[in-house]
Amino acid sequence: MHLITETLLVGNINDAKDPPAKIGALLLVAAEYKLEAPGWLLSGRIPFSEYAEAMPLLLDQAVSWVEQHMSDRRVMVCCRAGMGRSVSVVMAYLCCVEGMTYADVLSLVMRRRPGAMPLPKLEEAIAQVRLLREARATDKKNLPSR
Repeated sequence: MHLITETLLVGNINDAKDPPAKIGALLLVAAEYKLEAPGWLLSGRIPFSEYAEAMPLLLDQAVSWVEQHMSDRRVMVCCRAGMGRSVSVVMAYLCCVEGMTYADVLSLVMRRRPGAMPLPKLEEAIAQVRLLREARATDKKNLPSR
């Protein structure tokens, strides 16, 4: 398990199976695993395929899940090895929600998670997620008030 920020961690499947008590929410992003999380832990699963490009719609769902569960707890994102899919979701969250640049996020993650291997074409997928989020925000502003 690797601490990326004070509230955001990446882990592998073993970390997901036996999460530490300091974690408040866990998102499993490995398509090949299902997990029965302990009752005290908020958990979710958004299945990404290993080594495949990140699909923007799935990445958007994962970013939103992390965002919803981040408020007052630590969130751990896990995949099989904790190097590709989980790192990619964390990077997307930091870019799309925290407003960091891709270059800054990549540098941070590579320092905090040695061996990290973001998914192919991740930067382009993150750009698509940003567009999806901007479109939703615009749609919300344009809704008639009741």
